Amino acid sequence: MGTQVINHQVKEETLDFPSIPPGFESCTDFKMKDNRNTSTSSVTTIDPAPETAKPDVVHVYDQDQKLRRSSRRRSEITHKRFDCSSGDESNSNSFDHIDQISRSRLPKGVIRGCEKCSNCQQVTAKWHPEEARVLNLSEAPAFYPTEEEFEDALQYIASIRDKAELYGICRIIPPSSWKPPCPLEQKNIWENSTFATRIQRLDKLQNRDPMRKIFRPSYHKKKKSRRGTKAGFDHESNGSNPVVHVADFGFEPGPCFTLDEFKKYADDFKRQYFRKDEGTWEPLVENIEGEYWRMVEKPTEEIEVLYGADLETCTFGSGFPAESFQFSGSDEKKYVKSDWNLNNFPKLQRSLLKYERSDISGVLVPWLYIGMCFSSFCWHVEDHHMYSINYLHWGAPKMWYGVAGKDAVKLEAAMQKHLPNLFAEQPDLLHKLVTQLSPSILTSEGVPVYRCIQNPGEFVLTFPRSYHSGFNCGFNCAEAVNVAPVDWLPHGHDAVELYCKQARKTSISHDKLLLGAARDAVKAQWEINLLRKNTSDNLKWKDVCGKDGILSKALKDRVEMERVRRDFLCKSSKSLKMDTNFDSINERECSVCYFDLHFSAVGCHNCSPEKYSCLNHANQFCSCSSGSKYYLFRYDMGNLAILVEALEGKLSSVYRWAKTDLGLYLTDHVNKDIPQSIKSPPEQEKDFLKSGSQNSRSCTDNSDVIILSDDEGDDEDKKLTSCRTNIPAFLACGTHQEAQDSSSIKERCNVELLEFGVVQSGKFWCDNRVIYPKGFRSRVKYLDIFDPSSTCYFMSQILDAGLGRPLFMVSPEKHPSELFIHLSPEKCWEMVRERIDHEILEQQKLGKLNLPPLQSPGSLDGMEMFGFSSPFILQGIQSIDRNHVCEEYWESRTFKTES
Repeated sequence: MGTQVINHQVKEETLDFPSIPPGFESCTDFKMKDNRNTSTSSVTTIDPAPETAKPDVVHVYDQDQKLRRSSRRRSEITHKRFDCSSGDESNSNSFDHIDQISRSRLPKGVIRGCEKCSNCQQVTAKWHPEEARVLNLSEAPAFYPTEEEFEDALQYIASIRDKAELYGICRIIPPSSWKPPCPLEQKNIWENSTFATRIQRLDKLQNRDPMRKIFRPSYHKKKKSRRGTKAGFDHESNGSNPVVHVADFGFEPGPCFTLDEFKKYADDFKRQYFRKDEGTWEPLVENIEGEYWRMVEKPTEEIEVLYGADLETCTFGSGFPAESFQFSGSDEKKYVKSDWNLNNFPKLQRSLLKYERSDISGVLVPWLYIGMCFSSFCWHVEDHHMYSINYLHWGAPKMWYGVAGKDAVKLEAAMQKHLPNLFAEQPDLLHKLVTQLSPSILTSEGVPVYRCIQNPGEFVLTFPRSYHSGFNCGFNCAEAVNVAPVDWLPHGHDAVELYCKQARKTSISHDKLLLGAARDAVKAQWEINLLRKNTSDNLKWKDVCGKDGILSKALKDRVEMERVRRDFLCKSSKSLKMDTNFDSINERECSVCYFDLHFSAVGCHNCSPEKYSCLNHANQFCSCSSGSKYYLFRYDMGNLAILVEALEGKLSSVYRWAKTDLGLYLTDHVNKDIPQSIKSPPEQEKDFLKSGSQNSRSCTDNSDVIILSDDEGDDEDKKLTSCRTNIPAFLACGTHQEAQDSSSIKERCNVELLEFGVVQSGKFWCDNRVIYPKGFRSRVKYLDIFDPSSTCYFMSQILDAGLGRPLFMVSPEKHPSELFIHLSPEKCWEMVRERIDHEILEQQKLGKLNLPPLQSPGSLDGMEMFGFSSPFILQGIQSIDRNHVCEEYWESRTFKTES
């Protein structure tokens, strides 16, 4: 959910740090009544609070007083509730003083606690309907998935994204059958489990004076917090006198409640505040909205409300059932595994967050939000600009306001324009989640804002970099978490760049997510193209690959950025291979800008072994000489280029990456799929290897095995110069070309040797005609299988399928996914001929001209097309079998000589 830093605040005479409730908003079926006829204005501006005497206030702090801060909690960090010592003040001197702070004094509207009870309240403020701030806003869209559509959460979100993302926010109303049981409503939890609250001052959310900066002469060097903590001091450097903002506005810790106690407290506040002379009544949502913005824009009293925000479900419990839940019926168990159970949502099959191993609270582990009337979540975007999803378990509606990601910059500019003093003092104000600005002001500045009213049982979805805010209309309970489908990647990359410029902590490793997705996508490509495993999960990855695929583009852009940095900033002589576990236990980030170091890092032999920087700050992270620096790379640029090519669809790169990085070997699958009882070559040729006579694109039999050689070539320009070193010296003179006779092709057929390969022992690796070396490769031009009116190059290869005998493969270089494989070279090329004849007939039906005649059966000699009729090639193969390993072939040679 939203990035939040709970900073020190000055509330009257106290100094404190609070955190902010990040929320997820949605829209509902609730219809707003139009009260504009009874309102004085539909668009408001900030009215100054009434001026009162400004007393001189001097704050003196004890030397041992601790400045408290709250952080976004992570599972690996142990936190005390609302009280984490910064560790920076233990040896510091007392503050000299704080300059006089100007405040507008408002009468108390809520008096909390008494001598007998700390959780009681007296509400002296009263609703002013005649001064309601009515908002003239459009409603965000609502979507109603069917039972079938609701099964796959991320697929459904992808289906509505183009329409909903324009609003930045939307509601998703589940089918009527969606009724998950809520464990929080169980009696023992309702009455006994306690949670902490935060105190929110509504009158200070928009209209407040900036806090004054104070100096601490002996302030020590700042202590960096770990990734994922969303809090910390805000520091500036001013010559030799560091400045610390000790008075950033925030939300104070409040009292603890059980759910039962908080419901009574929240209901009592709402009853007292909206009381009428004729008795208690229930205000409408538009009444609450108008009064809320009146108090935010033009407060007449101090209004304090409480919010149970950011409650960790791993501690307090989730509103969704787990395996341990006591189900009343067997049909309720489906909710444990449901995509829409927010405990499952972050790590669904196509959410990139599944590649993050740690359980980051609020990002991968949901947070609970227990609200009361007017409790607020202020304008913010999600960490790393991720999606967020919020479910309202029960209670009063939750009001949301959303701004689309494309208008985020406009919102930021409008807030800086209308709150200049606050931003001047605290440039990262929007990261703190403590500031509201009326949607009326935003719309007057050309920022489209959309309203969304979330009712119980409904989801609210916010999109990448969508600003959102809102408040609760009464006692309720919601749960929220983040998700990062593949289409989030460009937004996440932009967020990382922005965080780096701001020297802001990250909460996840963007590169780790990107690389994890790329590796899984290549595996899917490998299974689709080489094993014909067209499973639904594999095909979903295929949708984001290819040259125009969003995953391919994201990785290509990231690799290009890495290449530029390495070319200009690194010395290859100092490059080392990064350990695979470099950041598996301890997160690694640049000590200067906090950039994630999953791809590369810079270290220093003279400094701490735990201190690193990104490539951009190799000269800034320590004062040691450049000679002491070294560079760590997870992959070299060549390997990253192969990964990009694999995602874009280059079959040879898919094969190479799968083999070298993923440890996938085709022979493992061939051994499983090809019958082992086959004894003789004629029996082996009975249809268990298929490929050529049918267009492989129409192949639907997932049991077909398509095999690629361990020595699969790269591009057309790979010639004899790439052959192995065991090529005879008298043959290492360039490519060999020999004329081939053909009754169907008038032009000369030139066979080009690429690699001789390695001879193998065994009776099937030769016959009385020729030796078949493993890894043999040749190249020849023939009719294009998709455009027979032209020609293209074909690669002929000999493979080892692990059966003690060779397999022969032919593939057109222009169409690497089209493979023709069999147990004999003749049959391979016969399948090529049949495929071309099929295409000629199809194009003749379409009336295409200038097509060649059909190639008659037997017109193509597979041995010749492989090059085995060439004396040059035959002599070369013989010369590499000096020890006569292929006995059957040499015995036949001896017999011919004798006879």
